[in-house]
Amino acid sequence: MQGQAQQQAYDRGITIFSPDGRLYQVEYAREAVKRGTASIGVRTADGVVLAVDKRVPSALLEDSSVEKIHKADNHIGIASAGHVADARQLIDFARRQTQVNQLRYGEPIGVETLTKEVTDHIQQYTQVGGARPFGVALIVGGIENGEPRLFETDPSGTPYEWKALAVGADRGELQDYLEENYDENADLDGGIALALDALASVNDGSLLPSEVGLATVDAETESFEQFDHDKIESHLEENDLLDTGEDETDE
Repeated sequence: MQGQAQQQAYDRGITIFSPDGRLYQVEYAREAVKRGTASIGVRTADGVVLAVDKRVPSALLEDSSVEKIHKADNHIGIASAGHVADARQLIDFARRQTQVNQLRYGEPIGVETLTKEVTDHIQQYTQVGGARPFGVALIVGGIENGEPRLFETDPSGTPYEWKALAVGADRGELQDYLEENYDENADLDGGIALALDALASVNDGSLLPSEVGLATVDAETESFEQFDHDKIESHLEENDLLDTGEDETDE
């Protein structure tokens, strides 16, 4: 009985370590991330690509209202997986930090600096009673000193830098695909093709433009661009990934 009570204490208390050094609430937050639809980041020689699966649960829902890619600054984009409300809070925090840096130092914030500001904020919620960790993982991509950078934020508050990564549902399969097909010398179009191919690999080999979000941060212009429906459809057609809905045969 006493053992069960101790287990519940570790389970409920964010500030209490289990005997084997784990914080269960942080691990539950990671499980919340796994339940979110997938997001992918790819770093190329020419910039950063962000691609997301934003399938909607109902045909009555406006797909434009599903926001998984966000502009943090002119040179930084962020993709999320997990609880959307938690993501919005962290995106707003990130945007404030970019503005504070611009006002304080008169220059754009570095991608690594912004990521660590966000993860410091996340980490505070792993050691404060009466709060819970953020149930979301972010992919932060942008240009710093002319070089593409790509980072992940973990619910524990730990930042990781990647060449390519996936967060959310099917992470294992997507990560395996990226590892097998990643090319460091690929250009921006190559990065887009890789990200879309990876998403298609866990979606029956094809995608609908309305169910995909796509954005890039170009290293030359250091500018964030989010693609509209027509541009996404064009890239899907170029890579033979467009779902035409013609699988059913008329009898």
